[in-house]
Amino acid sequence: MYSQEQLTTGINDYIDALNYNPQPSGLYDPIRYVLAAGGKRMRCILMLMAYNMYKEDVKTIYPNAAGLETYHNFTLLHDDLMDRADMRRGRPTVHKKWNDNAAILSGDAMIILAYQLMTCNGGQNQDKILKTFSDAALGVCEGQQYDMEFEQRDDVTEGEYMEMIRLKTSVLLAAALKIGALLAGASDDDAQLLYEFGEKVGLAFQLQDDYLDVYGDPKVFGKKIGGDILCNKKTFMLINTMALCDDLQRKDLQAWIDKADFVPEEKIKAVKAIYDAVDIKTVCKNKMQQLYDEGFLAFSKVSVEESRKTMLKEYVEQLMGRKY
Repeated sequence: MYSQEQLTTGINDYIDALNYNPQPSGLYDPIRYVLAAGGKRMRCILMLMAYNMYKEDVKTIYPNAAGLETYHNFTLLHDDLMDRADMRRGRPTVHKKWNDNAAILSGDAMIILAYQLMTCNGGQNQDKILKTFSDAALGVCEGQQYDMEFEQRDDVTEGEYMEMIRLKTSVLLAAALKIGALLAGASDDDAQLLYEFGEKVGLAFQLQDDYLDVYGDPKVFGKKIGGDILCNKKTFMLINTMALCDDLQRKDLQAWIDKADFVPEEKIKAVKAIYDAVDIKTVCKNKMQQLYDEGFLAFSKVSVEESRKTMLKEYVEQLMGRKY
C-alpha cells in the first residue's frame, strides 16, 4: 500500500502537470492559478485511500481524484465571488486578480474539466461513479443555497443546519470514498458503507470547525477566533445556544446579533460568555463524538482486512485532531 505522503506527493504532482489548453489564456490561467494554490487535497486523498484498500495501482485513478479536486476548487472560486472575498489561501481571489466575468467563466470551465477527468477508468461502474459525483456536485449547490437563505433567517433549527452542512461539506467527502471504492471494483455494500463513513465524519469535521472558531487555539486553528460570532453565522453553536439559554440570556444574545456598531473583542467575549453559561462546548463535543462513532461503526463493516483499513482510519483521525 502507498503511504499518505506518497499519495499526497503523487496527486500534487499530477495536478501540477495537468496540460490544459494554453489559449485562451484568460480562461485557463485562472484555473491553473486556483489549482496551484494547493490546500489539503483532502478529497483526493480520501478517494485514493479508499481505492488503495482494494487495489495497488493507485496512479491509474489520479485523473478521477484530480476531477474531484477541480470541482471542489470550482466551488471555492464561485464562493469567493459570491462572498466578495479578497483572499483565499493567502493569495488574491480570482475575481480580484482578474475580474468577475473571468471567475464565472473559468469556474464554468472547471465543472466541465472535472467531468472529463471523472469519466476516466470507470469501467463497468462508470454509471454509478458519475451518478455519485453528480449527486454530490448538485448537493453542494443545494447546501450553498440553504446557507445563503439562513443568513436572512433567525429561526434556523439544528436539523436544518445539519442538513445544510451535510450537503455543503459532507457529501463531497462521502462521494470521494465511494467513488474510490467503485473505481477499485468494490461491492456496492462496501461502497455505500464508505459513503456513510464519509458523510458522518464530514459532519463531525464541520462541527469541529464551528467549535474551534469559538474555543480553538488561533496558533493551531490557523485563523483568528470568533469570526463566526462577529458575522452572526448560523452555526451549531449559535442555534443550540439560542434554544438552551433562558429569556434574559436570549435577549442579551439577540442584542449582540442585532448590534451594528460594536468592538469586535467585546462582542466575542460577551457571546462566548453566554455559550459558556449553557455549556455549549459539551453539547457540541457530544454531537461530534456521536457522529464520529456512527461513522466508524459503518467503517468497521467494510469487508476488507483490518490492516488495509489502517491508513484511512489514521488519516481521518488526524483530520479530526481528536483534540477538542
